Amino acid sequence: MSEKLGVMICGHGSRDQGAVDEFAAVAQLLRDRLPFDAVEYGYLEFARPIIREGLDRLRARGVTRVLAVPGMLFAAGHAKNDIPSVLNTYMAEHPEMTIQYGRELAIDLKMLQAAGARVGEALARAGDHVPRHETLLVVVGRGSSDPDANSNVAKVTRMLWEGMGFGWAETAYSGVTFPLVEPALEHVARLGYRRVVVFPYFLFTGILVRRIYDHADIVAARHPEIEFVKAPYLNDHPLVLETFEERIREILEGTGNMNCQMCKYRAQVLGFEAEVGLAQESHHHHVEGIGAGDGHSHDHHHEHDHHHHDHDHDHHHRHHSHDHGHHHHPYPHADHPHGPVSLKRIEGAGGA
Repeated sequence: MSEKLGVMICGHGSRDQGAVDEFAAVAQLLRDRLPFDAVEYGYLEFARPIIREGLDRLRARGVTRVLAVPGMLFAAGHAKNDIPSVLNTYMAEHPEMTIQYGRELAIDLKMLQAAGARVGEALARAGDHVPRHETLLVVVGRGSSDPDANSNVAKVTRMLWEGMGFGWAETAYSGVTFPLVEPALEHVARLGYRRVVVFPYFLFTGILVRRIYDHADIVAARHPEIEFVKAPYLNDHPLVLETFEERIREILEGTGNMNCQMCKYRAQVLGFEAEVGLAQESHHHHVEGIGAGDGHSHDHHHEHDHHHHDHDHDHHHRHHSHDHGHHHHPYPHADHPHGPVSLKRIEGAGGA
Protein backbone atom coordinates (compact mmCIF):
# COMPACT_ATOMS: atom_id res chain seq x y z
CA MET A 1 0.00 0.00 0.00
CA SER A 2 1.40 3.40 -0.93
CA GLU A 3 1.89 5.87 1.86
CA LYS A 4 -0.26 8.97 2.17
CA LEU A 5 1.44 12.11 3.46
CA GLY A 6 -0.15 14.58 5.82
CA VAL A 7 1.05 17.62 7.74
CA MET A 8 0.45 18.42 11.41
CA ILE A 9 1.13 21.93 12.72
CA CYS A 10 1.53 21.81 16.50
CA GLY A 11 0.79 24.91 18.54
CA HIS A 12 0.93 25.66 22.23
CA GLY A 13 -2.60 26.98 22.55
CA SER A 14 -3.81 30.05 24.39
CA ARG A 15 -6.66 31.24 26.58
CA ASP A 16 -6.75 34.23 24.24
CA GLN A 17 -9.23 33.65 21.43
CA GLY A 18 -7.41 36.10 19.18
CA ALA A 19 -4.21 34.06 19.38
CA VAL A 20 -6.10 30.82 18.71
CA ASP A 21 -7.82 32.41 15.71
CA GLU A 22 -4.51 33.73 14.32
CA PHE A 23 -2.87 30.30 14.63
CA ALA A 24 -5.84 28.69 12.87
CA ALA A 25 -5.63 31.33 10.12
CA VAL A 26 -1.94 30.57 9.55
CA ALA A 27 -2.77 26.85 9.42
CA GLN A 28 -5.41 27.58 6.78
CA LEU A 29 -2.95 29.66 4.74
CA LEU A 30 -0.47 26.77 4.88
CA ARG A 31 -3.22 24.35 3.86
CA ASP A 32 -3.75 26.48 0.76
CA ARG A 33 -0.03 26.67 -0.03
CA LEU A 34 1.24 23.16 0.70
CA PRO A 35 1.10 20.38 -1.91
CA PHE A 36 -0.50 17.85 0.47
CA ASP A 37 -4.10 16.67 0.62
CA ALA A 38 -4.26 16.68 4.40
CA VAL A 39 -3.00 19.53 6.60
CA GLU A 40 -4.24 19.72 10.18
CA TYR A 41 -3.30 21.61 13.34
CA GLY A 42 -3.74 21.21 17.07
CA TYR A 43 -2.72 22.65 20.43
CA LEU A 44 -1.02 21.36 23.56
CA GLU A 45 -3.53 23.04 25.84
CA PHE A 46 -6.18 25.73 26.35
CA ALA A 47 -7.76 25.32 22.92
CA ARG A 48 -9.32 22.79 20.58
CA PRO A 49 -8.48 20.82 18.59
CA ILE A 50 -5.73 19.36 20.76
CA ILE A 51 -2.83 17.77 18.87
CA ARG A 52 -4.14 14.21 19.10
CA GLU A 53 -7.50 15.35 17.68
CA GLY A 54 -5.67 16.81 14.68
CA LEU A 55 -3.83 13.50 14.30
CA ASP A 56 -7.16 11.66 14.51
CA ARG A 57 -8.40 13.76 11.57
CA LEU A 58 -5.32 12.88 9.54
CA ARG A 59 -5.74 9.19 10.36
CA ALA A 60 -9.41 9.34 9.37
CA ARG A 61 -8.32 10.64 5.97
CA GLY A 62 -6.02 7.69 5.45
CA VAL A 63 -2.76 9.45 6.24
CA THR A 64 0.01 6.97 7.05
CA ARG A 65 3.00 9.33 7.31
CA VAL A 66 2.73 12.60 9.23
CA LEU A 67 5.17 15.49 8.88
CA ALA A 68 4.77 17.36 12.17
CA VAL A 69 6.25 20.78 12.91
CA PRO A 70 6.13 22.93 16.05
CA GLY A 71 4.42 26.25 15.42
CA MET A 72 6.95 27.97 17.64
CA LEU A 73 9.76 30.46 17.22
CA PHE A 74 12.33 28.72 19.40
CA ALA A 75 12.94 25.29 20.86
CA ALA A 76 12.39 25.41 24.60
CA GLY A 77 10.47 22.94 26.75
CA HIS A 78 7.33 22.84 24.62
CA ALA A 79 9.10 22.03 21.36
CA LYS A 80 11.76 19.81 22.95
CA ASN A 81 9.58 17.85 25.38
CA ASP A 82 5.86 18.37 25.34
CA ILE A 83 5.06 18.06 21.64
CA PRO A 84 7.37 15.06 21.05
CA SER A 85 5.76 13.36 24.06
CA VAL A 86 2.28 13.72 22.57
CA LEU A 87 3.46 12.57 19.13
CA ASN A 88 5.40 9.56 20.48
CA THR A 89 2.44 8.47 22.60
CA TYR A 90 0.08 8.73 19.64
CA MET A 91 2.43 6.77 17.39
CA ALA A 92 2.72 4.04 20.04
CA GLU A 93 -1.08 3.79 20.10
CA HIS A 94 -1.33 3.79 16.29
CA PRO A 95 1.66 1.86 14.91
CA GLU A 96 0.20 2.05 11.40
CA MET A 97 1.14 5.74 11.37
CA THR A 98 4.66 7.14 11.14
CA ILE A 99 5.10 10.62 12.64
CA GLN A 100 8.24 12.56 11.82
CA TYR A 101 8.95 15.68 13.83
CA GLY A 102 10.63 18.74 12.34
CA ARG A 103 12.29 21.70 13.91
CA GLU A 104 11.06 25.04 15.17
CA LEU A 105 11.09 28.20 13.03
CA ALA A 106 14.39 29.18 14.69
CA ILE A 107 16.92 31.83 13.72
CA ASP A 108 16.39 31.99 10.00
CA LEU A 109 17.06 34.63 7.38
CA LYS A 110 13.42 34.61 6.33
CA MET A 111 12.27 35.07 9.92
CA LEU A 112 14.74 37.93 10.38
CA GLN A 113 13.49 39.52 7.17
CA ALA A 114 9.92 39.20 8.42
CA ALA A 115 10.95 40.79 11.72
CA GLY A 116 12.75 43.60 9.89
CA ALA A 117 9.65 44.17 7.79
CA ARG A 118 7.44 44.50 10.89
CA VAL A 119 9.87 46.96 12.47
CA GLY A 120 10.08 48.80 9.14
CA GLU A 121 6.27 49.10 9.00
CA ALA A 122 6.28 50.76 12.41
CA LEU A 123 9.06 53.19 11.43
CA ALA A 124 7.26 54.09 8.20
CA ARG A 125 4.11 54.94 10.17
CA ALA A 126 6.10 56.94 12.72
CA GLY A 127 7.84 59.03 10.07
CA ASP A 128 11.47 59.69 9.27
CA HIS A 129 11.97 62.82 11.40
CA VAL A 130 14.18 60.85 13.81
CA PRO A 131 17.37 59.40 12.29
CA ARG A 132 17.95 55.68 12.66
CA HIS A 133 21.10 56.24 14.73
CA GLU A 134 19.06 58.26 17.26
CA THR A 135 16.58 55.38 17.56
CA LEU A 136 16.87 52.51 20.02
CA LEU A 137 15.32 49.11 19.29
CA VAL A 138 13.96 46.88 22.04
CA VAL A 139 13.16 43.32 20.98
CA VAL A 140 10.90 41.54 23.46
CA GLY A 141 10.86 37.75 23.52
CA ARG A 142 8.56 35.34 25.30
CA GLY A 143 11.04 34.39 27.99
CA SER A 144 11.76 30.80 28.95
CA SER A 145 13.47 28.70 31.59
CA ASP A 146 15.69 27.46 28.74
CA PRO A 147 18.69 29.82 28.37
CA ASP A 148 19.32 28.61 24.82
CA ALA A 149 15.90 29.87 23.74
CA ASN A 150 16.48 33.16 25.58
CA SER A 151 19.83 33.64 23.88
CA ASN A 152 18.14 33.26 20.50
CA VAL A 153 16.05 36.36 21.21
CA ALA A 154 19.27 38.25 21.88
CA LYS A 155 20.61 37.05 18.54
CA VAL A 156 17.50 38.35 16.77
CA THR A 157 18.07 41.70 18.49
CA ARG A 158 21.68 41.83 17.35
CA MET A 159 20.84 40.90 13.75
CA LEU A 160 18.14 43.58 13.53
CA TRP A 161 20.34 46.17 15.24
CA GLU A 162 23.28 45.61 12.96
CA GLY A 163 21.20 45.02 9.84
CA MET A 164 19.00 48.09 10.24
CA GLY A 165 21.53 50.49 11.75
CA PHE A 166 19.84 51.45 14.99
CA GLY A 167 21.76 53.61 17.43
CA TRP A 168 21.44 50.99 20.13
CA ALA A 169 19.38 47.90 20.92
CA GLU A 170 18.34 45.95 23.98
CA THR A 171 16.61 42.63 24.60
CA ALA A 172 13.78 42.14 27.08
CA TYR A 173 11.38 39.34 27.95
CA SER A 174 7.69 39.22 28.78
CA GLY A 175 8.12 36.74 31.63
CA VAL A 176 10.08 33.93 33.31
CA THR A 177 13.53 35.47 32.82
CA PHE A 178 15.05 38.93 32.92
CA PRO A 179 15.07 41.77 32.15
CA LEU A 180 11.31 42.14 32.07
CA VAL A 181 9.73 44.76 29.84
CA GLU A 182 9.09 47.65 32.22
CA PRO A 183 12.53 47.67 33.92
CA ALA A 184 14.18 47.21 30.54
CA LEU A 185 12.31 50.20 29.07
CA GLU A 186 13.12 52.31 32.14
CA HIS A 187 16.78 51.43 31.65
CA VAL A 188 16.52 52.30 27.97
CA ALA A 189 14.88 55.65 28.73
CA ARG A 190 18.05 56.75 30.54
CA LEU A 191 20.27 56.19 27.52
CA GLY A 192 19.38 59.45 25.75
CA TYR A 193 17.74 58.24 22.53
CA ARG A 194 14.98 60.30 20.93
CA ARG A 195 12.94 57.32 19.75
CA VAL A 196 12.44 53.81 21.16
CA VAL A 197 10.92 51.05 19.00
CA VAL A 198 9.32 48.23 20.99
CA PHE A 199 9.06 45.06 18.91
CA PRO A 200 7.44 41.89 20.34
CA TYR A 201 9.19 38.95 18.66
CA PHE A 202 6.04 36.85 18.94
CA LEU A 203 4.16 34.82 16.37
CA PHE A 204 0.67 35.65 17.62
CA THR A 205 -1.25 38.03 19.83
CA GLY A 206 -2.34 37.30 23.39
CA ILE A 207 -2.13 38.64 26.89
CA LEU A 208 1.68 38.82 26.80
CA VAL A 209 1.78 40.94 23.64
CA ARG A 210 -0.86 43.27 25.08
CA ARG A 211 1.14 43.48 28.30
CA ILE A 212 4.24 44.46 26.34
CA TYR A 213 2.37 47.29 24.62
CA ASP A 214 0.78 48.34 27.95
CA HIS A 215 4.18 48.55 29.61
CA ALA A 216 5.48 50.59 26.69
CA ASP A 217 2.59 53.03 27.24
CA ILE A 218 3.32 53.22 30.99
CA VAL A 219 6.99 54.02 30.47
CA ALA A 220 6.21 56.41 27.60
CA ALA A 221 3.90 58.38 29.89
CA ARG A 222 6.79 58.84 32.34
CA HIS A 223 9.13 60.01 29.57
CA PRO A 224 7.24 62.39 27.26
CA GLU A 225 10.55 63.59 25.81
CA ILE A 226 11.03 60.17 24.12
CA GLU A 227 8.91 58.93 21.23
CA PHE A 228 7.88 55.32 21.82
CA VAL A 229 6.88 53.34 18.72
CA LYS A 230 5.07 49.99 19.00
CA ALA A 231 5.92 47.58 16.17
CA PRO A 232 3.53 44.76 15.19
CA TYR A 233 4.35 41.13 15.98
CA LEU A 234 5.12 38.60 13.22
CA ASN A 235 1.74 36.88 12.70
CA ASP A 236 1.06 35.73 9.12
CA HIS A 237 3.86 37.55 7.33
CA PRO A 238 4.51 35.74 4.00
CA LEU A 239 8.10 35.01 5.01
CA VAL A 240 6.87 33.30 8.19
CA LEU A 241 4.67 31.07 6.03
CA GLU A 242 7.65 30.35 3.77
CA THR A 243 9.71 29.31 6.79
CA PHE A 244 6.97 26.88 7.88
CA GLU A 245 7.02 25.38 4.37
CA GLU A 246 10.80 25.08 4.56
CA ARG A 247 10.61 23.23 7.88
CA ILE A 248 8.18 20.72 6.37
CA ARG A 249 10.42 20.21 3.32
CA GLU A 250 13.37 19.60 5.66
CA ILE A 251 11.58 16.59 7.14
CA LEU A 252 11.11 15.09 3.68
CA GLU A 253 14.74 15.76 2.82
CA GLY A 254 16.02 14.49 6.18
CA THR A 255 17.79 17.73 7.04
CA GLY A 256 15.55 19.11 9.78
CA ASN A 257 17.64 18.54 12.90
CA MET A 258 16.71 20.44 16.03
CA ASN A 259 19.43 22.63 17.52
CA CYS A 260 20.68 20.66 20.49
CA GLN A 261 24.23 21.93 20.85
CA MET A 262 23.30 24.36 23.63
CA CYS A 263 20.39 22.33 25.02
CA LYS A 264 20.36 22.39 28.82
CA TYR A 265 19.22 18.74 28.86
CA ARG A 266 22.27 17.65 26.91
CA ALA A 267 25.16 19.89 27.88
CA GLN A 268 26.25 21.70 31.03
CA VAL A 269 24.92 25.14 30.20
CA LEU A 270 26.23 27.73 32.65
CA GLY A 271 23.96 27.86 35.69
CA PHE A 272 21.78 24.94 34.55
CA GLU A 273 24.20 22.09 35.23
CA ALA A 274 21.70 20.23 37.41
CA GLU A 275 19.30 19.74 34.48
CA VAL A 276 21.63 17.65 32.31
CA GLY A 277 20.08 14.24 31.76
CA LEU A 278 16.73 15.07 33.35
CA ALA A 279 13.85 12.99 32.01
CA GLN A 280 12.26 14.91 29.19
CA GLU A 281 8.52 14.52 29.33
CA SER A 282 5.43 16.49 28.63
CA HIS A 283 4.10 18.66 31.41
CA HIS A 284 0.88 19.27 29.53
CA HIS A 285 -0.84 15.91 29.48
CA HIS A 286 -3.05 16.88 32.42
CA VAL A 287 -4.33 19.99 30.69
CA GLU A 288 -4.73 19.05 27.04
CA GLY A 289 -7.79 20.89 25.80
CA ILE A 290 -8.63 22.31 29.22
CA GLY A 291 -10.10 25.77 28.87
CA ALA A 292 -11.68 24.82 25.57
CA GLY A 293 -14.37 22.36 26.50
CA ASP A 294 -13.82 18.82 27.79
CA GLY A 295 -10.15 18.04 28.30
CA HIS A 296 -8.46 14.71 27.82
CA SER A 297 -5.95 13.33 30.26
CA HIS A 298 -3.33 10.89 29.01
CA ASP A 299 -0.31 9.39 30.67
CA HIS A 300 2.71 9.90 28.47
CA HIS A 301 5.54 7.42 28.97
CA HIS A 302 7.97 7.76 26.15
CA GLU A 303 11.52 7.58 25.06
CA HIS A 304 12.23 11.14 24.07
CA ASP A 305 13.39 11.47 20.51
CA HIS A 306 14.17 15.05 19.74
CA HIS A 307 16.79 14.52 17.08
CA HIS A 308 20.01 14.67 19.03
CA HIS A 309 22.01 13.90 15.93
CA ASP A 310 25.46 15.08 15.25
CA HIS A 311 25.14 18.38 13.50
CA ASP A 312 26.49 17.80 10.07
CA HIS A 313 26.55 21.35 8.81
CA ASP A 314 27.24 21.53 5.14
CA HIS A 315 28.33 25.13 5.21
CA HIS A 316 31.48 25.86 3.28
CA HIS A 317 32.82 28.87 5.10
CA ARG A 318 35.47 30.93 3.47
CA HIS A 319 38.12 32.02 5.89
CA HIS A 320 39.48 35.19 4.37
CA SER A 321 43.09 35.94 5.07
CA HIS A 322 44.22 39.50 5.41
CA ASP A 323 46.73 39.28 2.62
CA HIS A 324 47.55 42.36 0.62
CA GLY A 325 45.10 42.82 -2.17
CA HIS A 326 42.21 41.34 -0.21
CA HIS A 327 39.16 43.59 -0.32
CA HIS A 328 36.39 43.39 2.27
CA HIS A 329 32.86 44.33 1.40
CA PRO A 330 32.04 47.66 3.03
CA TYR A 331 30.35 47.32 6.41
CA PRO A 332 26.70 48.35 5.89
CA HIS A 333 26.75 50.94 8.67
CA ALA A 334 30.37 52.02 8.60
CA ASP A 335 29.46 55.58 9.61
CA HIS A 336 27.44 54.46 12.63
CA PRO A 337 28.24 56.83 15.55
CA HIS A 338 28.90 53.85 17.86
CA GLY A 339 30.71 51.91 15.18
CA PRO A 340 34.05 51.99 13.35
CA VAL A 341 34.18 55.80 13.19
CA SER A 342 34.29 56.04 16.99
CA LEU A 343 37.43 53.89 17.01
CA LYS A 344 39.07 56.11 14.43
CA ARG A 345 38.38 59.14 16.63
CA ILE A 346 40.28 57.47 19.49
CA GLU A 347 43.13 56.44 17.21
CA GLY A 348 43.42 59.99 15.93
CA ALA A 349 43.29 61.59 19.37
CA GLY A 350 47.02 61.50 19.91
CA GLY A 351 48.94 59.08 22.13
CA ALA A 352 52.27 57.38 22.03
